[in-house]
Amino acid sequence: MQKIAIVLVFFTFVIGCKKTPAPIPVNENYYFPPLTSDIWDTKSPVQLGWDSTKLNEAFDYAGSKSSYGLIVLQNGRIVKEQYWNNWTKDNRYYIASAGKSVIAFLIGIAQEENLLDINDKTSQYLGFGWTSLNPEKENLITLQHQLTMTTGLDDEVLNDDCTDDTCLIYKSDADIRWAYHNAPYLLLHDVLINASGKTLNQYSKEKLFDVIGMPKSLWYNGTMWCTTREAARFGSLILQKGNWNNVKLLSDVNYFEAMTNSSQTINKSYGYLWWLNGKSSFMAPTSQLVFQGSLVPNAPPDMIMALGKDDKKIYIVPSLNMVVVRLGDAAENVTLGPSSFDNEFWRRMKLAIRY
Repeated sequence: MQKIAIVLVFFTFVIGCKKTPAPIPVNENYYFPPLTSDIWDTKSPVQLGWDSTKLNEAFDYAGSKSSYGLIVLQNGRIVKEQYWNNWTKDNRYYIASAGKSVIAFLIGIAQEENLLDINDKTSQYLGFGWTSLNPEKENLITLQHQLTMTTGLDDEVLNDDCTDDTCLIYKSDADIRWAYHNAPYLLLHDVLINASGKTLNQYSKEKLFDVIGMPKSLWYNGTMWCTTREAARFGSLILQKGNWNNVKLLSDVNYFEAMTNSSQTINKSYGYLWWLNGKSSFMAPTSQLVFQGSLVPNAPPDMIMALGKDDKKIYIVPSLNMVVVRLGDAAENVTLGPSSFDNEFWRRMKLAIRY
């Protein structure tokens, strides 16, 4: 009953209208900040034709909702950046399940390096008996099912983070049921470690953190920590489809497109560990209900999102050439992934940007 109540409270914001934003003309190259400097070019809201007062109101709203760091980039340049709770640009914080989207990107790199194939059985990387399932059912599960939350493993176990075989229980065949289940995701960390022969921090540092200027980023107890600006750098990398200042971190276009589009038909608003806006229906963590309409009605329909517990947010909007990062604690109720903050914040941003 508690899970249902949380879901119903969260989705009181669902009703809303969708409007396709007009693309912003870009007459300049995408800006990438230096790798080893605090220098970061800026652009004023006035230069972009935005409403500065409304933008300030959006930031004020975020600040009133336990936000500690909020940054808005347009074409890579900082339009507005603000910190609360004695934070600065140097404060590092955990990003909870927003880190899932980082893992999805790293999996793409590992596949491009021929270290793994997402169509492979998970047992090829974790060994037979990594679940409590019989061999026939266990071998139905592939890395792709872990990326899409469709392993069929029971998400209603006592500890959603438990990766012991005794916690990985059969609920349905793989590819039949979508459920936001943390344990199969966490085992992708082990897949990367076993496939690469490196620790998760070593692989992330070599393939991502050092390449785009994220020196404070690290994984600790299965969760990624980074600064607000570092999360914004990752958002820029995704906005540029895996390219950073003429360096291609991920060249596999097919993987990138699959990662950032509907990965299955059960929850159309979920890619490879990325949340997707603008789809005809969506599901939420802890629920098997399917809700009609867009996940964040007030936001541009092409927005993709790395979302974490307690309102950790990396929003990426290709049509506006824009990245927004919000770090902090829960805006209202404790939530996993999507929350009412998303729609209310973007209602205010809509007024500011005039899309």
